Amino acid sequence: MTAPGTPTTAEDLRGAGLRVTAARVALLETVRAGDHLGVEAIATEVRARVGHISLQAVYEALHALTTAKLVRRIEPPGSPALFEGRVGDNHHHLVCRSCGVVADVDCATGHAPCLTASQDHGFSVDEAEVIYWGLCPACVTASTPLGS
Repeated sequence: MTAPGTPTTAEDLRGAGLRVTAARVALLETVRAGDHLGVEAIATEVRARVGHISLQAVYEALHALTTAKLVRRIEPPGSPALFEGRVGDNHHHLVCRSCGVVADVDCATGHAPCLTASQDHGFSVDEAEVIYWGLCPACVTASTPLGS
């Protein structure tokens, strides 16, 4: 149930000019409820909710939702694409080098783009993507020898 004045998933899809289907509603709700999900995890959840959907249909729907800026695609180097429902703000990501877990981190500067390119080559820059790399707390604990 949505709060009064909060658009429904179907209204968000319509507002973005997209056709409302059960699969798209399930997909958008899955991404919004998840935490940096890969395509396989999204497909599994959507299938549990609406029945059969091909992996190709999931990719096509994710592409449409990303283009419409209803979901955000991130692709840390060396990792498969991940999708999140946090859009429309200026945030970045922390990625664990060991287990690959991803966490959101708000931009310290605030407004997009938070960085200024040393040379913009005539581009109108509206976003800067920052990825912080390190070890998550669980991997730091796992890599610390006992008795240290």
